[in-house]
Amino acid sequence: MDIWDKLIEEAKKQYAPEEISPFITAHHVACALEAEDGTIYGGFCIEGASGVIALCAERIAALNMYIQSGQKVVKRLTCYINGVPDGSDGWTPCGACREFFMQMSDKNKDMEILLDYKTRKTITLGEMLPDWWGWKRYKN
Repeated sequence: MDIWDKLIEEAKKQYAPEEISPFITAHHVACALEAEDGTIYGGFCIEGASGVIALCAERIAALNMYIQSGQKVVKRLTCYINGVPDGSDGWTPCGACREFFMQMSDKNKDMEILLDYKTRKTITLGEMLPDWWGWKRYKN
């Protein structure tokens, strides 16, 4: 079992779509990430009808990592949305999550994001944000 298998298994544990109320849904996107020290953390999305209550699975997993360990650097990340990443669209973090990870640590530019489970194709966050606006602030 390689690291991607371990991450998928953790993400699967978080995947259990449910309606919490007539206004809030949860667990329909799950995420697992590997922190810098190798520990795996999971998370799931939660969304409210008004839109402002939404938190993505990726940010929940990152917050779990930070709350439980104080770590800010992610080595690898995958999502589970009724199955494993298959190379089609929709498997990468949204813009808000990408921004969140970059603001957590400049090292997160090297985070690998799984695009296709079968081929193990990945992309780095830095490749997704090649001209990120915040580099100047990190350099200061």
